[in-house]
Amino acid sequence: MFTAPAPAEAGTQKYDATAGTMIGLLKYGSGLPFNRLDGLQGSLEVPLPASTQWDIVRAVAANLTPAFEELIRQAAQGEVLHNDDTTVKILELMAPGGRQDALSSRAGEEGIADERTGLYTSGVVALRDGHRIALFFSGRHHAGENLAQVLKHRSEMLPPPIQMCDALSRNLPRELQTILAHCLAHARRQFVDIYDRFPEPCRYLLETLAVVYRNDAIARRDHLSPEARLLFHEKESEPTMRELHGWLTAQLSEKHTEPNSALGKAIGYMLRHWDRLTLFLREPGAPLDNNVCERALKKAILHRKNALFFKSQNGALVGDLFMSLIYTCQLNEANPFDYLTELQRHADVLAVAPERWMPWNYSEALG
Repeated sequence: MFTAPAPAEAGTQKYDATAGTMIGLLKYGSGLPFNRLDGLQGSLEVPLPASTQWDIVRAVAANLTPAFEELIRQAAQGEVLHNDDTTVKILELMAPGGRQDALSSRAGEEGIADERTGLYTSGVVALRDGHRIALFFSGRHHAGENLAQVLKHRSEMLPPPIQMCDALSRNLPRELQTILAHCLAHARRQFVDIYDRFPEPCRYLLETLAVVYRNDAIARRDHLSPEARLLFHEKESEPTMRELHGWLTAQLSEKHTEPNSALGKAIGYMLRHWDRLTLFLREPGAPLDNNVCERALKKAILHRKNALFFKSQNGALVGDLFMSLIYTCQLNEANPFDYLTELQRHADVLAVAPERWMPWNYSEALG
């Protein structure tokens, strides 16, 4: 028997780096479950069982871990951090006596996993030096607890960051200090939901907030610095918001609106959180809303709708890693296929200097 030599371009590995990248992108970037990809590969007469796909992405994740950990460290130094969460299913943790998630063990908070039954995927989007970093964490911890774990990597020399979230207490990082801003779009949405019942007052509020959002769009278009944007909002948006606050107060104080009605509750929410909803009028760089984080969480929701669940906590960690790297590439207009492939091909130097292999600067490391 004579065996023909393999072509040199085939390499020594059974699976090229591009194979692991493509499977990761299809699974965690586009929401294509392993079993569905298994069927597609069978139709193409290139069988790739779901179990083999998992073995491939798990091995790839081990090489990408330094980049993920560096993303966490860099996100912790951000000027603005957005956070929120959505639900997730992890079968290993849903079973009776399911084990604690990895984050609980790292944080030394073993009791939390025993007391809770809910499971969440938290999204954290950080803005640092003009770059956006997206992070995902799945397990029993709420968004605020996951944010606290990120902020533990923050330099003590830096001032507290701006935190943007909605008004749920579980979004707060507890003892770690942040400058808290609440989501104006979340407050606005409450009026959109009741527009058919209270059209006139809701129309007034929506048209008023449209002025503020138009001003913010102008600031982005003109590439204003945080300080210049603040001055612009103080001049153009503060009179509008001051007038809106007077109108909201009058609706309840002058009994134009029943406090226990849907409209009264929406107005009460805005008045209770007014200072944090209007932080953009006092703090340079404070965003109007948490939309960037809610868009990021759609990546996790897409996976949940298609794959339905993670089988184990390790599978959830691999998914978080891939989604974090993929979506961070998209936020920074980097090609995720090229990025993940180059990280695998340069795993040795990545482990030594991961800060040189971020989505916005890895092309310089390639030289």
